Amino acid sequence: MSQRRRNMIKRPRPKLTFFHGMVSCAPIMLELFELVRRVAQTNASILIRGETGTGKELVAQAAHELSQRNRAPFMAVNCATLTSELLASELFGHVRGAFTGAVRDRQGLFARADGGTLFLDEVAEIEPEIQARLLRVLQEKTFVPLGATEAVSVDVRIFSATHKALRREVEQGRFRADLMYRIRVVPIFLPPLRDREGDVEALAWHFLDELNRDGGRQVQSFTAGAMKALLSHDYPGNVRELRNVLEYAFAVGQGPEISLGELTPELRGEGPPPELGAKTSDTAVTREKARILDALDATGGKKAQAAARLGMSRSTLWRKMREHALS
Repeated sequence: MSQRRRNMIKRPRPKLTFFHGMVSCAPIMLELFELVRRVAQTNASILIRGETGTGKELVAQAAHELSQRNRAPFMAVNCATLTSELLASELFGHVRGAFTGAVRDRQGLFARADGGTLFLDEVAEIEPEIQARLLRVLQEKTFVPLGATEAVSVDVRIFSATHKALRREVEQGRFRADLMYRIRVVPIFLPPLRDREGDVEALAWHFLDELNRDGGRQVQSFTAGAMKALLSHDYPGNVRELRNVLEYAFAVGQGPEISLGELTPELRGEGPPPELGAKTSDTAVTREKARILDALDATGGKKAQAAARLGMSRSTLWRKMREHALS
């Protein structure tokens, strides 16, 4: 059996729970899934708070699918990506001639989601003028399209999401307190990946299976060094970042296992990639460091074997390890 094969880790078999596009073995997530099941059966507004990449829209979709409104539309909008005028048009619609470029009547998301659910992502970014109009819809269940004169009745359940603390936004005058209370009847906190016990390893294997099904490179396992790096990373981008790391490794590597050198620079302990215009030698240094890490990982840290794989003497390997701060 080759040294690389011996250094591949054995796959664990945790009990995974699949929940409307989310996967977890962490107790904290199983509790969250149960909470979503319960609140979905009500008509209460839900505010989902969590870091980027934690799956806030997946939670919103799950709550809709489990609700009595699941036969009606689920509509979503990212409030941070639109100007105030465009967001107003997107939410409430407009009539022809309401503003420059409004050449025909257009239904907004409230009208299109009638009977169903509207998901407002990054709700903390809404400007005060739109906050006031949104509050009116929640209070009176009516709205007036831009440029129109008659109110339209609507029955829509509101789910919202943010990575910010809305109470702090209220205290600093950036968000209306009355609107906050309307949209956060049931607050749900989505934990970051680093707080989800066992999920980094479980999801790494889950994503490996998914990427294998896409065809192309077929991966059987991870080397010990690769898994150690995966487990040590903080994942500011959460589940989305972990999947991106695995997609990167599949794309740049080859062979039946993912090694440390195939992971992104952040997980290898390196800084960001060189800026445009950086010297070619800077990039070459980064590549050389990755090759050394990969060889050490594949040989279980045995310097003599790693040097042989790299085609250099042990003394040269030691020198290069010192140069790259790997000793």
